[in-house]
Amino acid sequence: MSATANPQAIPAVPPSGSVAGVPTRHFLGFMTMVLGMFMAILDIQIVSASISDIQAGLAASPDEASWVQTSYLIAETVMIPLSGFLSRLLSTRVLFTISAAGFTIFSLLCATASSLPVMILARACQGFLGGAMIPTVFATAFILFRGPARGSVSVLIGLTATLAPTIGPTLGGYLTESLSWHWLFLINVPIGAFIAVVVWSTMDIDRGDRRLFGRFDWLGLAAMAVFLGSMEYVMEEGPRWDWLDDPTIATLAAAAVISGIFFFWRALFREDPIVELRAFANGNFAIGSVFAFLIGIGLYGAVYLVPLFLGRIRGFNSMQIGETMFVTGAAMFLAAPIVGRLSRVLDLRILMGFGLATTALAMWWTSTLTAQSGFAELWLPLSLRGIGTMFAMVPVNQVALGTLPPAKIKNASGLFNLMRNLGGAVGLALINTIVIDRSAAHRLHLQEGMNWARSGVSSSVDAISAALSGRLGDLSDKAALARVSAMVTREALILSYNDVLVTIAILFALATPLVVFIKLPKPGAGGGGAH
Repeated sequence: MSATANPQAIPAVPPSGSVAGVPTRHFLGFMTMVLGMFMAILDIQIVSASISDIQAGLAASPDEASWVQTSYLIAETVMIPLSGFLSRLLSTRVLFTISAAGFTIFSLLCATASSLPVMILARACQGFLGGAMIPTVFATAFILFRGPARGSVSVLIGLTATLAPTIGPTLGGYLTESLSWHWLFLINVPIGAFIAVVVWSTMDIDRGDRRLFGRFDWLGLAAMAVFLGSMEYVMEEGPRWDWLDDPTIATLAAAAVISGIFFFWRALFREDPIVELRAFANGNFAIGSVFAFLIGIGLYGAVYLVPLFLGRIRGFNSMQIGETMFVTGAAMFLAAPIVGRLSRVLDLRILMGFGLATTALAMWWTSTLTAQSGFAELWLPLSLRGIGTMFAMVPVNQVALGTLPPAKIKNASGLFNLMRNLGGAVGLALINTIVIDRSAAHRLHLQEGMNWARSGVSSSVDAISAALSGRLGDLSDKAALARVSAMVTREALILSYNDVLVTIAILFALATPLVVFIKLPKPGAGGGGAH
C-alpha cells in the first residue's frame, strides 16, 4: 500500500496477505514498534536495582547517581506530548525511525560513559529521543486496527506498558550481576538498530505535513520544556531537599508555574498549538487520563518502593530484588490473554473496576511489611498487583482513546501517556515525602516507648551488651545502645513504607466507583474506525 496523506486510508476490506485486517508488512512493523516502546519504558527502571554499581563505576555520590534515572525521566516527559505534533510533521515512519536510532546511539554512549556528566547528558538524550516511541505506538494501534483486533492489540500494549517497568529491576539486576552495569545499555544497541531498520522498511502508513514546520510554536516548545522539566525535577528532588526551603527547588517551582501558565495560554488560544489540549473536552478521554495518572502512581510507586525496602531493610542484592519482583511481571503475562478474552464479552467498566479494586487490595496486603518480609511473604500480594494492573490498564487504553476522532488520536496519545508518567513522578514524590515525614514520626513514637522503666528494654540491651562484650569489652554497652537505636530507625522506616502502601491502596479504592461515569466506546468508533 502506498503512503497517503491521510493516516486513515486503510482499506475497509482486509487485503490479501493481511493479519487482523492489516497488511502483513504493517503488522510486522507495528509489532517491531511495540518492541521499541518496551525498550523505552524498560530503560526507566532498568537502572533502579543497579544504581549503586553505576555510582561506583562513575565515582559519584548517591545523590549524584540518582540523576542517572532522573535525567531520563525529565527528558522523556518533555518528548511524550511533543510526539503528536512531530508525528504529523514527519510521519509515523520517520519519527519512529529517528527515535529508535537516536535511542540506540545514546544507549551506546551511556555504556561507554566515563564520568557522571557524560552519563547524565547521554541519558537525557536517550530519554528524549526514546520518549517518542511510546505514544506513537498507542496512536498507531488505534489508526491501524479495528473491532476485536483493536481489543487484542490494546491488551498487548497494556501488557508492554506495565510489564516493562515491572521487570526492569529483574533484568537490570541479572545483567549487572552476570556481566556489568554497562550491559544495561549495551543490550539496547543491536535491538535498537533492528527496530530502526524494520520500521523504516515497513511503516509507510501516512505522510508528514512539512507545512507544519512553518507554524511550529518554538515559544510553546520552550515553555513546555521548562514547565515539564522543572515540575519533574521538583517532584523528584523536592522530598529530599525539604521542598521550597531549598533555593533550587523554590526557583524551579516558580519557573514551572510561570512557564506553565504561558504554555497553557499558547496551547489553548493558538491556532496550531504544539500540544492539542482540547482532547480533554472529551469526557472519556478526561476520565481515562485521570485513571492513567492513578495507574502511574501505583505502577511506578510500587516498582520503586518494594525494591527500596528489599535493598535497605533486607539487604538484598540486585539479583535477589529482581527475582522477587519477577512474580509481578509473570502474573501480568498470565493475566493478559484472560483480560483480552473478557474485554470482548464483558463491560469494560466491570473489568476496570475489578482491576482498580484488586490493585487496592494488593497494595493493602503488601502494607504488612516486617523486617523479615521476603519472597515467601510478598509473592502473593505482588502477583495480585500484577493481575489488578492488567485488568485496569487495558480497559483504560480503550476507553480513553476509543471515542476520539482519528485526527485527534496522535496528540491525544501523547497526552494520555504523559498523564501516566506524571502520575509516576507525583507518586515518587508522594512516596518520598511520606517516608521522610512518617519515619520521623514513627521513630519519635518508638523512642518514647524505649525507656528504662520497661523491663523488656533493659533486658534486651543487657543481652546485646553481653553478646558483644567478648569482642568489644568496655565498649559493649555503647555498642548495644547503638544497635537498639538502629533497630528503632529500621522499624520506623518499615512502618513508613507501610503507610505509603496504605495511602496508595486508599487512592485506588476511592477511584474505583468513578468507573460508572465512563461511556463505553462504540464498536469500531474512534481511531481507525471513523471516517
